Amino acid sequence: MQEVTRAHTGRVAIRKFMAIAHALILRGHYSLSATSGQALEDALRTLSPEIYGSMNDPRRIELKGLEYILDRLPRGIEECSRFVMTVQDALEGTSFEKIQPPNRRRISYRVGSDEMSFVVTRGISEIYDILTHLTFLYIEAKHIYSKTRDEEGNPTREWLELERHVHGSGELGKEELEKEIWNLSMLLGRTYRETKQTYEYLERAKKESNTNSGLFNIIYRLGKSREKEVSENNKVAVYFRPSLVDEIIHQVYGKKWAATIKDKLCALKLEDRPLHIISANLHSVVNLLYGHGAAAAGMQKKHAKDLYGFISDLRQNGKQVKDFARKHGFSEIEDKSGAQIDWQIIDTSELTSVAFHPKIKISSRMIKDQKPVLLIMDYAFGSQAFELMDELLQPLDRDGSTKALNVQSISVMGKAGILPGKKGDIMLATAHVLEGQADNYMVNNDLNEEDFDNSVDIYVGPIITVLGTSLQNRDILEKFMTTSWKAVGLEMEGGHYQRAIDAAIIRGHISKDVKVRYAYYASDNPLKSGQTLASGALGTEGIRPTYMITKAILQKILSSANT
Repeated sequence: MQEVTRAHTGRVAIRKFMAIAHALILRGHYSLSATSGQALEDALRTLSPEIYGSMNDPRRIELKGLEYILDRLPRGIEECSRFVMTVQDALEGTSFEKIQPPNRRRISYRVGSDEMSFVVTRGISEIYDILTHLTFLYIEAKHIYSKTRDEEGNPTREWLELERHVHGSGELGKEELEKEIWNLSMLLGRTYRETKQTYEYLERAKKESNTNSGLFNIIYRLGKSREKEVSENNKVAVYFRPSLVDEIIHQVYGKKWAATIKDKLCALKLEDRPLHIISANLHSVVNLLYGHGAAAAGMQKKHAKDLYGFISDLRQNGKQVKDFARKHGFSEIEDKSGAQIDWQIIDTSELTSVAFHPKIKISSRMIKDQKPVLLIMDYAFGSQAFELMDELLQPLDRDGSTKALNVQSISVMGKAGILPGKKGDIMLATAHVLEGQADNYMVNNDLNEEDFDNSVDIYVGPIITVLGTSLQNRDILEKFMTTSWKAVGLEMEGGHYQRAIDAAIIRGHISKDVKVRYAYYASDNPLKSGQTLASGALGTEGIRPTYMITKAILQKILSSANT
């Protein structure tokens, strides 16, 4: 009964977070220290997401969670106390510094010494993502500040030492650096080893791509930001431009994105052909279809016979594979609409002379007879999936008349958190359940366990569509897994895709017989310590499940069963 109660509390917290966020967006602004900001903070603390680790422990600064969000927020975020969320064209062409974090496809502008503007083009999920990260950062700033003063209100020794280091100059020797890391570990309430690991992680990112300011500077500036708020009433505030709400409601970016795709299909005279939509990364389909042919054409002399070993060998030759592919029906288009979702078109009628890897079962006869077209779209972000798919499935509008696209299948291949398994396993969805809402969608999945070999564990069942990677609650997820829900995983887009697909069927935009496929590879397990998203990427372990799913989807589309 206790577990159920905690899960219920978590569900209430998620709905509370959503309701407050929506109200604040419509209101147009809020302060993180005021009533509204405190309500968001309370909801996040109640949720206590696994990805934010020890966020609720004031004795410790959460370092892994800090690493995670700094990879997803613009460089210098710790110096800012004013955040503005706006639309794409608001700051385009200005002299403000344009910043893009390494692990989020979002653009930000550094407007002033203490102001950052986020360009929101990916819908409400992107706003949830930013708000949770800013709230977490604010919580940690308060924790840091509480450690800068002793019981009499005087600066602590550790804080004064950090301040001297930040304002100092010159490279530190090994012994001096170790002393500074030791001092910082005392301030942070973490071990020397933990502090050094985060320091080195951020230093690597800083040197390779200038994505952060380094651990010493970040901690110091977070503490100073809170100090200014307390002593100078310099409130940390978030603002939402009115035009942002209008663009989200009217799906402006999705309309532009889908229109560009349809224009390209018409320009290539492919609009009447059987169309198969695939939501996936932008390397696995092209590598599987063209990689073997590119190698046979002289790109490399030796390759592993095993398909996945062959793909691993191929990874360093992406340019050569795409150069070969462009000569055989492949087009790749960089998105200019603002949706930040690039896409590819493959005219399979030009694959007849391409040699496929012997482990891929593709029917040349089917390709010759039906000439299907593949449309591969990069990963959407949360609810953006509905906007993009909803607009893409709208009929073509040409010369005052409309004509439905000949959509034959929609396949979604993505990464997800797994509940009963481990990293690298595969999940097949039988339904999508939207977390925090009453929306449930059944899935007649055209993929099943028999479409995969036994080298990877396969889990079949409902998948939870969560609000965001930073809003995952252990108790809720355990309930979804252990009760009659029997959920096997969680991700952010599936339910939104299915909502758009169901709407298109109801409206007559696509046939009710369209094949639907959902398969996910496990990038993390949020219920296992050390396997959350904050613990790092899947790496080379992801090659086998990623390409196994891609292979299954392509064989479904291009097999003799479709002749």
